[in-house]
Amino acid sequence: MAESAHGWSRRDLLRRVALLGGGAAVGAGASQAWWRVQRRLPTVGAASATVGSGPQDAGSGELAVVWSAPTAQRLVALTFDDGPAPQWTPMVLDTLAQHRVPATFFLVGAQARRHADVIRDRLTGHEVGNHSWAHRDLARLNAAEAYDDLSRSHDAIADVTGRPPRLIRPPYGHLGGSVLHAAARLDCRLVLWSLQMVERDFPDDPAGHARRIVADVRPGTILLGHDVGARRRLVALHGLPDIIDGLRARGYTFVTASALLAPDVAPAPTG
Repeated sequence: MAESAHGWSRRDLLRRVALLGGGAAVGAGASQAWWRVQRRLPTVGAASATVGSGPQDAGSGELAVVWSAPTAQRLVALTFDDGPAPQWTPMVLDTLAQHRVPATFFLVGAQARRHADVIRDRLTGHEVGNHSWAHRDLARLNAAEAYDDLSRSHDAIADVTGRPPRLIRPPYGHLGGSVLHAAARLDCRLVLWSLQMVERDFPDDPAGHARRIVADVRPGTILLGHDVGARRRLVALHGLPDIIDGLRARGYTFVTASALLAPDVAPAPTG
């Protein structure tokens, strides 16, 4: 069945128009009625990447969103979300220090404020990013609310660590238009991930999980882990030394996310 310019089939379109307008006209009139309703939604809600009709105050006016680095170099960025907390953050930091591995910690602002002692003087060689104030789904907020949340977290992280974060990772990887606008206002790069720890697939098997991750890493991978959360995440954290050793055996070098995305990292060949 043919689709409209908006991606809806004619049947879907007519059904939605009927629900919205009861006896709305079909054909071109139906399409126009549907569009009149839909175009009102993004201007005030989370979908909008603009704020009103005035100046947008959007930082440099552009925004980068990255999942991985397009490089043939065997580089990998290890990242951790949701901390800090006394739960497992110290264990992760101990492991990284023992193996001399830099990582990027996407900190929750409220956690950083509450548990400043956990990371104080322990982030030398590591990078910090902004993971929101309290891990709410920012993609459900409007642009002003998302900015207030990320700005509050930004200030807390800068105050606790002495370094303002230049990277943002929204909770759950949800990229509403509001998140894009807020990140642009803060002049930050949005960094997601291209590979995630899969702890639930390897219950009580840290070595098996490590082998899986090592096998799946590719040049330029941004690897997502967590240093707080459900106990199943200990599978990845207990296997972190094996992940590090396994990737180094494959010729990989660990770098921070910003170092991975630096302009001097050689791009992958094309053609």
